Amino acid sequence: MSNPVAVITGASGGIGEQIAVGLADAGATVIMVARSLERLSWASERVAHSVPGASIEIDPVDFADLAEVRALAQRLIPRQPSVVVSNAAVIAPLDDRTPAGLHRTLAVNHLAPYLLLRLLAANLPAAARRFIVVGASPRALARVPVDLDDLNTETRRGLGWPPSFRPFVAYARTKNMNTMFVYAMAQRLAGTATTINGAHPGIIKGTGLGRHDRGALKLFGSTLNLFTPASEAGAQTPLWLATDPAVEGVTGSFFVDRTATSTASHTTDPVRIEALWRESARLVGMPVGGDRDEAPDADHQG
Repeated sequence: MSNPVAVITGASGGIGEQIAVGLADAGATVIMVARSLERLSWASERVAHSVPGASIEIDPVDFADLAEVRALAQRLIPRQPSVVVSNAAVIAPLDDRTPAGLHRTLAVNHLAPYLLLRLLAANLPAAARRFIVVGASPRALARVPVDLDDLNTETRRGLGWPPSFRPFVAYARTKNMNTMFVYAMAQRLAGTATTINGAHPGIIKGTGLGRHDRGALKLFGSTLNLFTPASEAGAQTPLWLATDPAVEGVTGSFFVDRTATSTASHTTDPVRIEALWRESARLVGMPVGGDRDEAPDADHQG
């Protein structure tokens, strides 16, 4: 890591915290980002205990607020981080809307990393840099293609039964958006020193994703947690992508257990990928074109 500054979002616990431990142990100055200042402070203390002498900073940001995401990007650009791990995620009730009218799951899971990484990508350093987007199981996600005409789940069509599972289906769609974003961004950054890849951490307990679950979904999650590994296991593939020399220069791939893996055809279709990119750009107030030397619309408030 020639410029050892690493950023992890969703770093106040679970997989994000464990990635922070690994990056701190690798010698990076680690910037831990999450919504809660209190939880971030506790997490940073745990990381410092695990890695004595670690250089750790915390930056509380609500990823549901795109104005806060823009401000984070402006703080990070001068630091030129060599690693950015997009890990923040939530499964929110369908009626949980931000002041901008966005479903919180869409805002946090897809639009925030889309905006943050695009803003960082507009300022290309000469040194190598790695973006890692934490996704979900390609096999499971094959059944839930993104509804490109309803990113914000206004109609709630196709979310299935029972109703308590519908927030999880909406979440799964955003994870497919993450994968499609990786492919689109990799194409736009081709020929630069910045790479971007996706990673499935596995089905992991202790992520906090299920805190809003109700009914059958809550029962399902509680049962699943009895048989799933802890967050240390979930950090392994993202951390490997962030640090291992073996993946230097590798970009535009999705990894499961450190192995490049195919994803569903609905995530690789160039027409669908471009449609998602364009609608995402509209929702965050950015131009559609390439990212180099690009800036967000001055009048957009997020």
